[in-house]
Amino acid sequence: MRRSLIAGAGLGRIAGVPIGVNWSVLVLALLIAGALSEGTLPDTYPGYPNWAYDLTGVLAAVIFLVGLVAHELSHAIVANRNGFEVRRITLWMLGGVADVRGVSPGPGAEARIFAVGPLVSLLVGAFVGGVAAVLALAGLTGLVTGVLTWLAVVHLAIAALNLLPAAPLDGGRILRAALWRWRGDRTQANLTVAWVGRGLGTAVIALGLVALVRGSGLGAVWLALLGWFMLAAASTEEYRTNALETLSEVPVREVMTAQPQTVPPDASVADFLDHYVIRRGHNAFPLTEDGQPVALVTLDRVRQVPPERRGDTTMRQVACPRDQFTFTTPDEPVSDLLPRLNGCAEGRALVMSDGHLVGIVSSRDISRTIQRRAP
Repeated sequence: MRRSLIAGAGLGRIAGVPIGVNWSVLVLALLIAGALSEGTLPDTYPGYPNWAYDLTGVLAAVIFLVGLVAHELSHAIVANRNGFEVRRITLWMLGGVADVRGVSPGPGAEARIFAVGPLVSLLVGAFVGGVAAVLALAGLTGLVTGVLTWLAVVHLAIAALNLLPAAPLDGGRILRAALWRWRGDRTQANLTVAWVGRGLGTAVIALGLVALVRGSGLGAVWLALLGWFMLAAASTEEYRTNALETLSEVPVREVMTAQPQTVPPDASVADFLDHYVIRRGHNAFPLTEDGQPVALVTLDRVRQVPPERRGDTTMRQVACPRDQFTFTTPDEPVSDLLPRLNGCAEGRALVMSDGHLVGIVSSRDISRTIQRRAP
């Protein structure tokens, strides 16, 4: 389970969680179906018509993807129960990722969240393997039993792979939780797991390259891609941890834009574009009534209003409402604010002091601060 940077088309919701699919999943499904129907199955179980191999390969690819969804969905369900917001699950070529927002309540919750995924993959593999064993004992050792055996082995391998103790894999998150509980220092636990992840990712890339030289083909490429993903994610984790440590010493007042321009909530979009955007040059504006912020609008939200409707559409209608954006204070450390920035306000928070609006801060402001303070 990781914060997702992988865009994907939506498939719907399962247990209230949006499920998306990246285009690379189609490539993965085709590779699995093709490898099984054109090579593994005919070589191991000869004598069946071609359509049987093709159908079995497609079904195996679909069941494999369902297992990946079950793995990620288990993370999402347990995360929701522990106070996180799971915004989306996206499948892609190297597995699945979950876009999770929130602050961890403690190492115990993290261990539960990340242990459940490998457990589900283990259970799926054991169940499918049990069905294959029953069929084999009944004397059915043909194509269906072979595919079920393959699926069982793959899901058991997914469980084992995810338990490797390195970020960004589930095993790395479990190790982080254990180190956090043992040492009482989450930052050092993050860094340790990131370093292990970088080392393991480098080793997996090397194994993939060696396998490629020896002619392993597709398996070697997949192994190298997996190692690259592990290395990149672990490096990102290390950078993010160091950035948060830097921001723990920075109060919001040093980052925010003071005294932001406000807009009446009942102003039309056309009036807003004519009288506020051009003059001020900002890209986010609080909407206030009686001096109190009631909503927050960004240029991206305004641009979604068709030109012919801008005259009769009010700013309130297109803004992010008060109960969906984040408030902070001038003295709050930026590191504490960062995990609370949400998508509705597009990574912005309003700064309040003694009941008055005194500033606005964006994720871009925070990024500039990180760049200035980075060694």
